[in-house]
Amino acid sequence: MGEGNTGELTERQRAVLALERRSWPTPGAKERAIREQLGMVPVRYYQLLNALLDDPRALAHDPVTVNRLRRIRESRRTER
Repeated sequence: MGEGNTGELTERQRAVLALERRSWPTPGAKERAIREQLGMVPVRYYQLLNALLDDPRALAHDPVTVNRLRRIRESRRTER
């Protein structure tokens, strides 16, 4: 199944959201988990995460996490 906007979230998309639900002792621990658990570089991870924040399926899957990340993203945009 592709990563289009129809149907359910992919396993990888759900894994990205699950990683974002966790709290991390250091940024390095999160970057290491992105590489080891998802097999992707952090830049690609954050691109995928940013796209997920605008995906209504992600909001339906995990509204607390998506709304929290949307607030963080918005506050960073207004700081610039």
